[in-house]
Amino acid sequence: MLRTIDRDDVRDALALAAAVGVVGASFGALAAAAHVPVPITIGLSLFVFAGGSQFLVVAVVAAGASPVAAVLAGLLLNARHLPFGLAMSGIVADRWPLKLLGAHIMIDESVAFSRARGTGRRARHAYWLVGGLLFVFWNVGAAVGMLGGAAVPDPNAFGVDAAFPAALLALLLPGLRVADARRVGLTGAAVALVATPFLPPGLPVLVALLGLLVAGRGRPA
Repeated sequence: MLRTIDRDDVRDALALAAAVGVVGASFGALAAAAHVPVPITIGLSLFVFAGGSQFLVVAVVAAGASPVAAVLAGLLLNARHLPFGLAMSGIVADRWPLKLLGAHIMIDESVAFSRARGTGRRARHAYWLVGGLLFVFWNVGAAVGMLGGAAVPDPNAFGVDAAFPAALLALLLPGLRVADARRVGLTGAAVALVATPFLPPGLPVLVALLGLLVAGRGRPA
C-alpha cells in the first residue's frame, strides 16, 4: 500500500497533520488550565478523537456543568458523522472490522482530504494516510499541551485558532484557479472585516467561507 500512495498526498497529509497537532496542543493546554484530570484528557484524545467535541467537553466541565451535559453536547455536535459514514462507507473499507476502525478516525479533515481525491483507490489510501497521521499528531500535540499548559496562561495568544482555517485553505486552493483564489481571498477577507464588530471571536472566520460562493461564478456550466 505504501508504494501506491501518491507523494503529493503524503506531503499534503503531513502539512495538515502538523496544523492539527498544533490545535491538539492547544486542547491539552486548555484542559490543563481548566484542571481536567490527565487520564480524562488522554482518554478524550484516544477514544473520542473529535476536536470540536473535546474542546466543548473541557468548556462545559470548566463551567461547572455535569459530565452528562458534556456528553450530550458532544453527541449533538458529532451528529454530522452519521451522513459522513453513509458517504464514506465504500471508500473507507469493504469489511466490517476495518470499517469500525476507519470510523474512529473519521473527522472533518480526513473526509475532506479523501473526497478531494475522488472515490477510487487513491481516495481510500488518502483516507487512511491522513486519518492515521491526524490521530498520532493530535494525541502527541495534546500530551505536549498538557505538559506546557501550566506555563502558558493563554494558549490562544499564539494564534492556534488560525490553524484549522489555514488547513482548510490548504485543501481548497489546489481545486481553485488563480483567478478564483484571488476572488475567494478578497471576498472572504472583506466579509470577515465587516462581520468582526458584530460577531463573537471566531465566527467571522467561518462567515468568511461565504467567499467560496464567488468561485462558482463565471465558470461555464
